[in-house]
Amino acid sequence: MSESSSTFDVTGHRAADPSLVTYTHIIYGLHALSVFIGLTSPATVVGSFVFGVPSIIAVIMNYVRQSDVRGTFLESHFAWQIRTFWFALLWIVVAGIVSAPLVLLLGLGILTFFLAAAAIGLWVIYRVARGWLALRDGRTLGSP
Repeated sequence: MSESSSTFDVTGHRAADPSLVTYTHIIYGLHALSVFIGLTSPATVVGSFVFGVPSIIAVIMNYVRQSDVRGTFLESHFAWQIRTFWFALLWIVVAGIVSAPLVLLLGLGILTFFLAAAAIGLWVIYRVARGWLALRDGRTLGSP
């Protein structure tokens, strides 16, 4: 027996359970909390985002419920959130590897690491804000 057309939204995605929409808002809220902690403490935004408890809990929550959102517009949000976390971690590690030897050159590595952390932090803020606004509007996200 086929599923009724009422279980699909206008974009052709399977309709999302409202509790999963709330769950996704909570995940964005946890990521936003990490960003806020990074902005209001001695930690950097990207450091707080990647190593902070709220974002680690959020990414675990993504993996736990990932199969539940498959086929819904929330699938793009979960992919967006997961990739934001892992790419932020990747880029901060790359920045550390590149900056470490430059510390020997009159502390140049400290500057390059700070600039990279600032740029990655801005990227994280953009990704959290863009994703959460799209969720609020009930839109999918493009290429994560």
